[in-house]
Amino acid sequence: MELTAYTDDVLPRTGEATLIARVHDPGAGGPCVGAVREDHVVDLTPICPTVSDLLERGDAAELAGCARTSRSWPLADLLGGTLRGDRSAPRLLAPVDLQVLKAAGVTFARSMLERVVEERAAGDPRQAERLRAELADLLGGSLSGVRPGSEQAEQVKQALLERGMWSQYLEVGIGPDPEVFTKAPVLSAVGTGAQIGVLARSAWNNPEPELVVVADSRGRPVGASLANDVNLRDFEGRSALLLTEAKDNNASCALGPFLRLFDERFGLDEAAGAEVRLRITGTDGFQLEAVSRVGEISRHPRELLGHVHGRHHAYPDGFALLTGTMFAPTEDRDAPGQGFTHHRGDVVAISAPELGCLVNEVTSAEDAPDWSFGIRDLMHNLAARGLL
Repeated sequence: MELTAYTDDVLPRTGEATLIARVHDPGAGGPCVGAVREDHVVDLTPICPTVSDLLERGDAAELAGCARTSRSWPLADLLGGTLRGDRSAPRLLAPVDLQVLKAAGVTFARSMLERVVEERAAGDPRQAERLRAELADLLGGSLSGVRPGSEQAEQVKQALLERGMWSQYLEVGIGPDPEVFTKAPVLSAVGTGAQIGVLARSAWNNPEPELVVVADSRGRPVGASLANDVNLRDFEGRSALLLTEAKDNNASCALGPFLRLFDERFGLDEAAGAEVRLRITGTDGFQLEAVSRVGEISRHPRELLGHVHGRHHAYPDGFALLTGTMFAPTEDRDAPGQGFTHHRGDVVAISAPELGCLVNEVTSAEDAPDWSFGIRDLMHNLAARGLL
């Protein structure tokens, strides 16, 4: 499936939005900071050489809408080059740069139970169906109404301990402290239109559509985007100590298409009420669609931000927090009882009316384009352009 079929879906569909983009311009030899204005993306790089710099300003939204610039890119051309994968043309990148890429896990009841299934199956998808039934009988209901860290959560924990069913995933899902980890290195995320990477030796994996909240150096939420937190279920299921190998690989984190700045029309609470849709289209004719309602999250993104940033940890360039997913597909794809796993060539589209559509094609992490532009390259490039 051609990614250009998603051209009309990239932009948000809900009224006016202040959208920040990062654009790779071959003529500049590196990334530019841009803002969407009607049918163009204007270049803000001479004013703010990085997105991190822009988000530290109190007038970021005003700059995006009104700053005078001498350069822009036609939006249609930019989207075309991006979705065609034309690396010789200007194209969209992940809309953050120096921010640390953080992620929260096990923040939805459904995905929490699937993590327990993975753990008890030791990464073997053939055991998953039996274990789901066992957990359903044991719990006798949903955990979605259990507030993490509450007395009720402690009672559930004790009941499961007595039956030998407690799990480290239940601990972070309904215990007092969430799972928060560093997803990927600074500057390593790919943007919309890029290939996403799954380790070739993984036999059980899936996309994770997520809301991303971006914060400045003071930990204040300043905008939102979408993410695919690619997940290897077999690796993490064998051992939680394989989390880094399961999560941090070449092209294993996609963000975009834009960063929507918070303003009087759209803030953190509106983002936390979004519906994130997923569509997977395979070259084998396989299709899967699902909806993640962020409002069903067990901890409000504001609470998660407090666990990331505070007296215990500072982020001088800000951070982007992937807030977790409720999506853990159980549909069989290749054989009964095997569940879902990716095939090379799958097209994964993650969308929300307020944030647009992030679309990527699946390949192996080994075959995805190498991550080759790091912090030293960015500093050298900006200095050569007279921007530092």
